[in-house]
Amino acid sequence: MTLYNYYRSSTSYRVRVALYYKKIAFEYKPVHLLMGGGEQYKQEYRRLNPLSEVPTLVHGKLTIAQSMAILEYLEELFPTPALLPKDSYLRAKIRQFCENINSFMHPINNLKILQYLEEKHTYDQKAKEGWVQYWMPKGFGATEKLLEEFSGRFCFGDNLTLADLFLIPQVFTAQRFHVDLSSYPLIRKINEECLQLEAFVRAHPQLQIDAPKLI
Repeated sequence: MTLYNYYRSSTSYRVRVALYYKKIAFEYKPVHLLMGGGEQYKQEYRRLNPLSEVPTLVHGKLTIAQSMAILEYLEELFPTPALLPKDSYLRAKIRQFCENINSFMHPINNLKILQYLEEKHTYDQKAKEGWVQYWMPKGFGATEKLLEEFSGRFCFGDNLTLADLFLIPQVFTAQRFHVDLSSYPLIRKINEECLQLEAFVRAHPQLQIDAPKLI
């Protein structure tokens, strides 16, 4: 398997966690979203991913884009250790949880959206942070409510699920944009718990080969 991804991309982060958690060997292929106007727009990469986004998983001759599709594929191909429970209702609630992040929260901080705000509406970094800080708490509030009903050690009970793989990268992004997380004790607790796990440590953005070296 080959994963085309970017160290700071939250969607890429999700897939890396799954690959490490399931102990699936893969080759890491960096796609720098800013260098030279964005490597994702090069013709060679657009043949793999016409939307010019990351991540993209290549498995032999098969190519899959979109993190949710990739994660479902990995779950079906490598069901152990499981990231979805057998109970149909819980599976649906986990997918709801993931889509709350994927459909509502992630687009708020998506690079394409922020670049549009910068180019068309003259948003500087402070204005972009204000944009994220206004919208993202609405998603975190709904997330916290779901956790009040379902969480244990992790988002859904005491076993890691896809919900955790979506939450922790979103928290990382929120921290980048200085979003106040003090009102979400369950989110903060689960984030701290997950960050102790080997899969999350290995998948962390700052430990990837394309991450800038901290001085």
